[in-house]
Amino acid sequence: MSHVLKKFARKIKSLREQRGLTQEGLALLCNLDRTYIGRLERMERSPSLGTLKKLSDGLGMSLSELLEL
Repeated sequence: MSHVLKKFARKIKSLREQRGLTQEGLALLCNLDRTYIGRLERMERSPSLGTLKKLSDGLGMSLSELLEL
């Protein structure tokens, strides 16, 4: 596993939990499939740029903030 992917997965999970969201709740905010959030957190998927933008919008932060690892 990539070190960057591992840090990103931890960040997504941490941000989700800080906001009191389930994986399904975050998926709804980001217009993503609920299973995809779990795959990101388990490092089974690497997000595309479009997915990163959906995540940052759903979490209410800029793309650059999301990518600060």
